[in-house]
Amino acid sequence: MAAAATRLMRSAYLLTGDQSLAEDLVQHACLARSRFEKGINPDAHGREVMVRTATSWWRRKWRGEIPHDNLPERVAHAVDADSRVELTIALRTLTARQRAVVILRFYEDLPQADVAALLRIPVGTVRSTTSRALAVLRRSEELTNEVGT
Repeated sequence: MAAAATRLMRSAYLLTGDQSLAEDLVQHACLARSRFEKGINPDAHGREVMVRTATSWWRRKWRGEIPHDNLPERVAHAVDADSRVELTIALRTLTARQRAVVILRFYEDLPQADVAALLRIPVGTVRSTTSRALAVLRRSEELTNEVGT
C-alpha cells in the first residue's frame, strides 16, 4: 500500500494542485483499492478512482468564495420582540419551500446536503431556493427601510 500510495501521490497532486487534497485523494483511492475485483490492475483502478473523485470534487466546488486573512468576529446579538415580529412577517413573504430552506440552512445551521436530504430535493435546488429567498428578504428589508425613513 505504501509503495502504491507514493506512486499515486504524484498524480493526485497534479490532479488537485493541493498537497492536503492530494493526500485525501490518495487515501480515498487506497480505500477503494481494497474493494477491487481480481484480475484488475490495482494501480490502474486506483488512478481511475482518483480521476473520478477529483472530477467529482471539482464539479461540486463552489468558486465564489474569496479567502481572507482576517475573519470578522461573530457577535451574538440580543434579539428583541420587535425584531422577532419583523422576522416572522418577513418569513411569511416566502413560499413554503423557501421558508423551509432558509430556516433549515440558517436557523438550524444545516449544510446544504442535509437540507436537500430532509426536503428530498437536489442540492442545486437548495442553492437556488436559498438565493431566491434571500433576494426576497433583502427586498422586503429595503422596502421596510424606505417606509420607515
